[in-house]
Amino acid sequence: MTISIAKANDKASAELAVGPLFSRRHDTPSDISFEKGSDRRQQSLVANDGVNPSKHTSTFDTAGNSSFYAPIEQYEGKHRYDPNFEWKPKDERKLVRKLDLRICSWVCLMFFALQLDRGNITQALSDTMLHDLKMNTNDYNTGQTIFYVCFLFAELPSQLISKKLGPDRWMPVQMVSWSLVASLQAFLSGRSSFFACRALLGILEGGFIPDCILYLSYFYTSIELPIRLSFFFVAYESTSIVSAFLAFGILHLRGHNGLAGWRWLFALEGLLTGIIGFISFVYLPPSPTQTKSWFRGKDGWFSEHEECVMVNRIIRDDPSKGDMHNRQALGPPALWYSLTDYDMWPIYLIGLTWAIPNTPITQYLTLQLKAVGFDTFETNLLTIPAYVLFIIQLLWWTWVSEKTDQRFLTGLVSQIWALPLLIALETISGRTGAWVKWALSTLLVGAPYVHAILVATTSRNAGSVRTRTVASAMYNMTVQASLVISSN
Repeated sequence: MTISIAKANDKASAELAVGPLFSRRHDTPSDISFEKGSDRRQQSLVANDGVNPSKHTSTFDTAGNSSFYAPIEQYEGKHRYDPNFEWKPKDERKLVRKLDLRICSWVCLMFFALQLDRGNITQALSDTMLHDLKMNTNDYNTGQTIFYVCFLFAELPSQLISKKLGPDRWMPVQMVSWSLVASLQAFLSGRSSFFACRALLGILEGGFIPDCILYLSYFYTSIELPIRLSFFFVAYESTSIVSAFLAFGILHLRGHNGLAGWRWLFALEGLLTGIIGFISFVYLPPSPTQTKSWFRGKDGWFSEHEECVMVNRIIRDDPSKGDMHNRQALGPPALWYSLTDYDMWPIYLIGLTWAIPNTPITQYLTLQLKAVGFDTFETNLLTIPAYVLFIIQLLWWTWVSEKTDQRFLTGLVSQIWALPLLIALETISGRTGAWVKWALSTLLVGAPYVHAILVATTSRNAGSVRTRTVASAMYNMTVQASLVISSN
């Protein structure tokens, strides 16, 4: 069966309205094809290869398939769904910028808070924490292993809770809970309390990253998500830069009220996270069509037209997003089906291995710099160039992966980059200067970071909200497992 699709004339194409789009699901017959005619060229589009719905270069006929791709009645945006709805690309671009400002930027701030409490342990190490708690590096390593194991096993349960309650409710609960534990680390008394706090932080923080990814997928198309995730992980690494400056100042509070500098660090940064968490309770909207509230305004953030654009562009990009509503739990059969989706397993295997080469130096960077002769405050400032390089590499390679449409090949760059640096660090003489070791360590910590690419690939290949929920957690679990492996 062949369906003709006519493209609007060149004069109208600049302001072409985006109309009905045939979007595929896995059970679409493989023999359906499209012939796209235009004045410029003829192009054959095969349904199995899919039509790129986010390009929106022409208006497509649904050919009677609109009912097949319609969302379920319980879908939160069903009242805005219209297979015949049309909009202009410039309206969509304006809307995406609005989403970036109101949704993506706040999620990035929340992730900043996560990394602030998860990563400030490295700044505490540069102070006198180990000495004050009568611990050694082996005890610290054990504590980090406990954290990663708890973080790992909390991933999937957190995602299931998030799917039931809604990410907009569950993520603030997580933030406030872990901020309390993070602040109470100021009162650590020894190895046992250190281990207990690392376990609690792992349990409370686990699942937060896939929760954020699930939440962003409600607002962005599959093409837009990778770049937003790169912003997401820029916030992650920006935390390392900001926290280095914060640590430089806060650690100077050493001795105030009889407290060590590292105790002030945990108390104050935990308090900051708690404030962001409390605001998130009232700030985050459940979905594109549910933004009205006393805090966000009685009219909400978006007009009726904008809500229609958001719902229809999301459903046309991925019709499976209309198969569940945003507070619908996964039952045991759906969970089992998602876990046994073997098409996703290769991505999990990649998640288990790709971060191993540069994780040890990242975890112990401050200790390594102190060991070669830099003092506490020099150490914190000398970590900043590595994090700046990290951010540059993250944005560049994420852009390259989308530009070339080669995500797994782009992912290999991180391994090619790390190999000669690992060989150099392993073989250099003990008499090598401190600045040479710092340079090699900086280059290794700032290696190409392909996590955003792989996370987006996981979401894009899931094929359903059900599988996306579970696969995001499973992928992140394998990444956390790699951190446990590489830290021991």
